[in-house]
Amino acid sequence: MKRLLSLLILFALNTAFAQEISFEEQTIDFGTIERGSDGNRIFSFTNSGVDALMIESVSSSCGCTIPKKPEAPIAPGEKGEIQVRYDTNRMGPFRKTITVKSNSLATPIVALKIRGTVE
Repeated sequence: MKRLLSLLILFALNTAFAQEISFEEQTIDFGTIERGSDGNRIFSFTNSGVDALMIESVSSSCGCTIPKKPEAPIAPGEKGEIQVRYDTNRMGPFRKTITVKSNSLATPIVALKIRGTVE
């Protein structure tokens, strides 16, 4: 009986952390940048789970921010990137949200943020 209980606990723990996404940072501050400057930034993450991680979709809060997701699964322990391009021809301060949906059991939806000011 103890062995069965131990196996069930081990299975539950393994399933609970099957896919896990861990971002190095969830907010990127562009600071003050010039109009027309490079608006590309990268959010790096790691699959800290034990199964392959799939980024199902990424979307932004407006059309001025274009995110790009990795198409291939991210193996356990491997790194991946969400690329984000902000249209720096728009003057003034900005705060945008990028929503990442994945097959992570612990955090299936993650909100990433970019902010800054275009002069």
